[in-house]
Amino acid sequence: MTRLSESGTTRRMTVGQALVEFLANQWTVDGDVRERTIPGIFGIFGHGNVAGVGQAIKQLHVEQPGLLPYHQARNEQAMVHEAVGFARMHRRRATFASTASVGPGAANMLTAAALATTNRLPALLLPSDTFATRTTDPVLQQIELPHDTSLQVTDAFRPLSRYFDRVERPEQLFSIALAAMRVLTDPAETGAVTIALPEDVQAEEFDVPVAFLQPREWHVRRPLPEHGPLARAVEAIRAAKRPVVVAGGGVLYSGAEDELRAFVEATGIPVGTSQAGGGSLVWDHPQYLGGIGATGTAAANAIAAQADVVIGIGTRYSDFTTASRTAFQDPDVTFVNVNVASFDAYKHGSQLPLIADAREALVALTAALTTASSYAVDAGYAAEVASRKQEWDRTVDDAFAPSGSALPGQPEIIGAVQEVSDPRDVVIQAAGSLPGDLHKLWRVRDALGYHVEYAFSCMGYEIAGGIGVRRGAPDRDAIVMVGDGSYLMLHTELVTAVAEGIKIIVVLIQNHGYASIGHLSETVGSERYGTKYRYLDETRSFENGDPLPVDLAANARSYGVDVIEVQPGPDAIEDLKAALRQAKANDHTTLVHINSDPLVYAPDGDGWWDVPVAQTSTLESTRNARAEYEQQVASQRPLLG
Repeated sequence: MTRLSESGTTRRMTVGQALVEFLANQWTVDGDVRERTIPGIFGIFGHGNVAGVGQAIKQLHVEQPGLLPYHQARNEQAMVHEAVGFARMHRRRATFASTASVGPGAANMLTAAALATTNRLPALLLPSDTFATRTTDPVLQQIELPHDTSLQVTDAFRPLSRYFDRVERPEQLFSIALAAMRVLTDPAETGAVTIALPEDVQAEEFDVPVAFLQPREWHVRRPLPEHGPLARAVEAIRAAKRPVVVAGGGVLYSGAEDELRAFVEATGIPVGTSQAGGGSLVWDHPQYLGGIGATGTAAANAIAAQADVVIGIGTRYSDFTTASRTAFQDPDVTFVNVNVASFDAYKHGSQLPLIADAREALVALTAALTTASSYAVDAGYAAEVASRKQEWDRTVDDAFAPSGSALPGQPEIIGAVQEVSDPRDVVIQAAGSLPGDLHKLWRVRDALGYHVEYAFSCMGYEIAGGIGVRRGAPDRDAIVMVGDGSYLMLHTELVTAVAEGIKIIVVLIQNHGYASIGHLSETVGSERYGTKYRYLDETRSFENGDPLPVDLAANARSYGVDVIEVQPGPDAIEDLKAALRQAKANDHTTLVHINSDPLVYAPDGDGWWDVPVAQTSTLESTRNARAEYEQQVASQRPLLG
């Protein structure tokens, strides 16, 4: 037991013990919702944290079981992916802490730190560091840089974190821990938060004020729009003839989907969503045109091209959302950018930033546009929106229809998963060709039913992220769709699912290579070079060798996962549906393996993505690609609205 001082105002504890107990007593309050900010901690132990934070977790488990549950992982990167998946399902109100050892253990979290920050999702990283005292300098796994011996592996987290600090003396823990919590729970600042912990300091004892360990509440800020910017935004919208809403993740993190629906129903303004904004409106809502931008639908992109006012709500306007600045073609287009973060609100030179919470801003906009003379789009524009939506819905129906081919295309596979899934199921994806196809085709029926990590588009996120989704929403089925390329990056968290009895459904699509980059390679004239999984042939190339005999189904089965293999043939899609129904009926993790034809593409959504093509080449394919690229570049606009 930790020792209480004679006065009872402090306790004698190690830094690790104090930090762990502090984290267990933090609470996020968002309106009427109150939940633990850090409901658990992931950890892989090694030298650096095994005697510090690791010992502290064990001690807390003995003294106060269940206060801060510990969970194993198989890869440090995956720990943070799980935390991010969990955080999104909790609308950023809660996340997990992740502790790693010195050197490579810590460095393994760098990719996931970048993912959390890019996605504006909270994750608390506790990487271990080398001795603060340097008494045994250099230690195992320490980087030695002759020009600056103070630099450590953990310094690499600085540019990837929304907050970074190092506890070099025990007394620093108080201010550092409190600052970390402030950033984690701030909608405008949140992302990866990193507290570097030297291994000797973790185990060092000091007097900890009891007040530091008491329950503490962090109230989520929901700033109201200021009167002046609100009035200017309303004026711009009232003058609009062809407005469109771009709904981003901020709509969901604010819990503003009902307010968005009320806004568009009152005004008739159509909506396209970014990847993070999928679920802001359900797919069959009359104003919803689907994804927008490079991987968007033809309906959303046709409306975006003629929009005179773009109302961005909680979007960071990535190049995919703007189709590399080709989506919005009106020469006088105006951007009304609603965002809790001024960094995003001012993008594209907007003169109409509305720095406010998405929900609060939508309430204010709706009220302003429906009082006195109510605003609504004209009948002609409304009819065009309805027509575009109807046409795209028919296109998706056709894409989902089984072809009877022995190797079905990815759209058919998505259609089968869609048909068998329930409205509250969550589809999880991150990288490859699936994000683009899902953005166009998936019919979202629930605000939290679409979980595609496409800010960092990290290969390997899917399975770990899916486990995080299931932890965050145990009453929903988490359906992970993953290609063989991404599966091979980080499949070992299937062991975590088995060990903890966490049910996820994995649809593994085998196409023997990198389908997405293969297609991209074709468009830039590189002829799918280096994207096929083949034996190295006599020309020292992977282009013409036989496919590798890799058995990914057997790999998953070796982890203790229940595996259902769908055999190629004309009934593959019906067999896939049957397998998915079985997987949903199971109470444990099930992987469904199916082979696909990587050359069957989703319908074209008329979006474009800027990937530069070589200006000169001896390859005819590259020269042709360059000519097409120059035509597309000509339509790019500076977007100063």
